[in-house]
Amino acid sequence: MTVVDTDVVVFKLNGTEVAVSADHPHLLSALREELDVTSPKDGCSPSGQCGCCTVMIDGKVQVSCQYPVAKVEGREVVTLEGLDAAERERFASAFAACGGLQCGFCIPGIVMRAKAQVDKKGAALGRDDMSRHLGAHLCRCTGYVKVLDAIEAVATGAAPVAALPRGVGSSGVKYEAERLALGDRGYVDDLRVPGMLHAALRFTDHARADVVAIDTSAAAAAAGVVAVYTAADLPGDLRVGIIERDWPVMIPEGGRTSYAGDVLAVVVAETRRQARAAAPLVDVEYEVLEPLTDPLAAIGSPEVAVWGTDSNVLSTSAYVRGDVDAALAASRHVVHEVFHTQRVEHAFLEPESTLAVPREDGGLHVYSGGQGIWDDRDQLASCLGVERDRVTVELVSNGGAFGGKEDMSNQAHAALAAWLLRRPVKCTLSREESFLVHAKRHPIRCEYWAGCDADGRLTGVRARMVGDSGAYASVGMKVLERAAGHASGPYRVPAVDVESIAVRTNNPVCGAFRGFGANQAQFAMEGMMDRLAELAGLSGLEIRRRNVVRPGDVWGPGQVMDEGCAGVERCLDALAEPYEAARADGKAVGIAVGLKNSGLGNGYKEVTRALVRFEADGTVEVRHGWTEMGQGVHTVALQVAVEELGVDPSRIVVKVDTTHELGDGQTTGSRGTLMGAGAVRNACLAAKADGCRTGVDYVAEYWVDWTHHLGEVEHPTIHSAFGYAAQLVVMDTETLAVERVVAAHDVGRAVNPLLCQGQVEGAVHMGLGYALTEDFPADERGFPTKTTLRALGILRAKDVPPIDVVLVEVPQPRSPYGIKGVGEIGLVPTAGAVAAALHAADGRWRSTLPMRPPGAERASD
Repeated sequence: MTVVDTDVVVFKLNGTEVAVSADHPHLLSALREELDVTSPKDGCSPSGQCGCCTVMIDGKVQVSCQYPVAKVEGREVVTLEGLDAAERERFASAFAACGGLQCGFCIPGIVMRAKAQVDKKGAALGRDDMSRHLGAHLCRCTGYVKVLDAIEAVATGAAPVAALPRGVGSSGVKYEAERLALGDRGYVDDLRVPGMLHAALRFTDHARADVVAIDTSAAAAAAGVVAVYTAADLPGDLRVGIIERDWPVMIPEGGRTSYAGDVLAVVVAETRRQARAAAPLVDVEYEVLEPLTDPLAAIGSPEVAVWGTDSNVLSTSAYVRGDVDAALAASRHVVHEVFHTQRVEHAFLEPESTLAVPREDGGLHVYSGGQGIWDDRDQLASCLGVERDRVTVELVSNGGAFGGKEDMSNQAHAALAAWLLRRPVKCTLSREESFLVHAKRHPIRCEYWAGCDADGRLTGVRARMVGDSGAYASVGMKVLERAAGHASGPYRVPAVDVESIAVRTNNPVCGAFRGFGANQAQFAMEGMMDRLAELAGLSGLEIRRRNVVRPGDVWGPGQVMDEGCAGVERCLDALAEPYEAARADGKAVGIAVGLKNSGLGNGYKEVTRALVRFEADGTVEVRHGWTEMGQGVHTVALQVAVEELGVDPSRIVVKVDTTHELGDGQTTGSRGTLMGAGAVRNACLAAKADGCRTGVDYVAEYWVDWTHHLGEVEHPTIHSAFGYAAQLVVMDTETLAVERVVAAHDVGRAVNPLLCQGQVEGAVHMGLGYALTEDFPADERGFPTKTTLRALGILRAKDVPPIDVVLVEVPQPRSPYGIKGVGEIGLVPTAGAVAAALHAADGRWRSTLPMRPPGAERASD
């Protein structure tokens, strides 16, 4: 008689029989948490909506976070680790050579899906067919263009050469691309250390409530629980924050919650499942208060939305140049419109994860995927009440960020538990928790008045903007400051009057997100341009040509524009032929332009450092101060070192951690490439001047110290550099489907044209979602109403039109190699161009995002 052990499930994994516990919630949990197979990534378990955990079971692809463990009994499971070496090499080389990955988190799952289709159809696998099969997968970085290029290369037997780039201006594979494609280069949640514990967070039940009592006894008594900590256990500061220290790590008894992502306790257990099971057992007594969720009402409310603050107005940014009243009164045409942009979730594929490990010297080593690990280090030391040298933070290149990993999320909770227990502790958020915690894109109400003369030349612009910044400051005041500075777009306007207010509410926190206020403001400004064009009898292209800034013009807040601004006209010129051709073909056409600062500017002195070291084994270590999150800043560092030192790129190793003082805050504002390149170049020059001696740390700086605050002088240099772009949207007049996007982007100098194109393609994909389908609303309680990735409205591969990228290179004065940056400008013009195309199709003006034309709701199904 055979006795079956019902406590375990036995199956074959990559050809070897294994046994796992039967109580895992799904197969992905068994693979990752018990068998330590980490190529399948956990982006949304157990909802099965991102595709990152795709594996093969008995020869068929399956989403493993939705596959019951019991069902796998006796079956054969294959992950990327189990493919033969030649096949792994084919996929890795194709994705690397084609630029088919950026952060890389989604790619192992996509590779498994692609393998199934290539095995089935071979060279007959069509691009449209593969796009349809990628409907089970999300990629937030690439826009799918180069993903499909890579799959096509494998299917047809092409053998693209995966070669590292050489110097500045050369195309080549992303740093670590092959390892990322195969899931071999781990993210924080892939790290395993002996004795590691797991932490889970107890979140508030109410966005605004007084916390009367917290009872941890039931959670502490739960199976596997090692400790439960509350704010009372913090040895140092309660609050953290990038600009204002107003964000409590945990809300204490006697404190007050201010948004749905506030944390009340951290539960530490032997396993992740045990920690998650125990966290809800923390019992909390509240006195519930009415949340403030209307930003306009909050401005004048006597109630203060956020605990520890004294005003609901976070910031006001304003400037006046010229007499706008007189300018509008004398204008031939005047338009007044109110625009509304929406809150948007970043939806980076890798949820936030932190691993904190006690050091032998009594300090703490923290593995973080944050966008500013030196800020992480400083804030963690503050929370623990220790000097900064007691905490080291090491960057683990993350699985996407787009601004959403600037603020700390769970770093302090993991660090506190590891510090107090003297054991390694990992804390990884679920997708739903990630939605609650990190800052979103600001919804902004933009009220505009604009005028032009009979020839369509702008005379004056007035803008009044109110942004819902949610509870905590994050960088909300800077987002609304950027919106103010960019309010008049890349245009020459004689008179400008702008006010931009960031408001605190009890809604989700809003902060950095690709575009950073510039896209919200310029959606409105581009809408004004199209309305004026119609009144003046001009095309969208012509009115822009008549008004874009040129070198020597006074722009926006009063900045006299340098030679770099010639790029915006060059971008328009690049689109003139396809614009006229599409119109002649009877298509609905929209065109829009935009600019976006590179660097922080606004009077902030930016200083970053880099280190170059020649090792005895022949490697060249390059350290810099920026987070790699898919945009390719490690590759930029490599290429600059090759350019300046003449070494083979295979010798270069790139590292980022806080053992050296190299960082300058957050990797944001498209400044990583510009400033990182400058610092690495200067470090290389220092090494060359000293003969590139082995074992010497060559450290150098790059700085920008010539910008001004708004209103500081008559003609302030608000930003040291801008990227410029023009985008063309071609639309079917009957279906309102976007048929093609042409994106001309002035990047100053394309350090790596292949990767640069990929940045633009991914940004256009994100911009189309922003324009048409994406939204992240909150209810009257201040809680998000969408809790899954699919609900967000992100466009899938089958819904993305062809994207043609034209790289324009007008060098930026006083910038290393003429670099301007490309990461943020990519989506700035997109919504405006889509709105113009929709108007051309049906004659209706749109002023609210997302625009959701007929059928758009089905685009994310």
